[in-house]
Amino acid sequence: MSNQMSESGVCCSPLVREPLTEDWAGDLARMFKALGDPVRLRLLSLVASHAGGEACVCDISETFDLSQPTISHHLKVLRSAGLLDCERRGTWVYYWVIPSALQQLSAVLLTEGGPVAPSEACVSGVPA
Repeated sequence: MSNQMSESGVCCSPLVREPLTEDWAGDLARMFKALGDPVRLRLLSLVASHAGGEACVCDISETFDLSQPTISHHLKVLRSAGLLDCERRGTWVYYWVIPSALQQLSAVLLTEGGPVAPSEACVSGVPA
């Protein structure tokens, strides 16, 4: 689903432009639900901010006072939600953020900087 542009060139959030489809709402809900846990939110941040944009599980596990299986579970939830991808290299697994997933999350929440009400241009698709 593409974002519609208002007269000012600012994208209109899908939330204020039109109702989300059932499928898209389900996809977004899985991603937001995965990020609803503080450990998973921190894991995503650690991976995203790591040098080179990817992190070995060995680099991020020491940040938490959690067991390796618990960390692996949280990473699996983030992968299942479509927020992370990974690749095994020898005995270690390297993770990276899927940029399009983060763009989807941010685009759906983006507003035009004012109250959460659509502008006339967003509603009609025609500049005012």
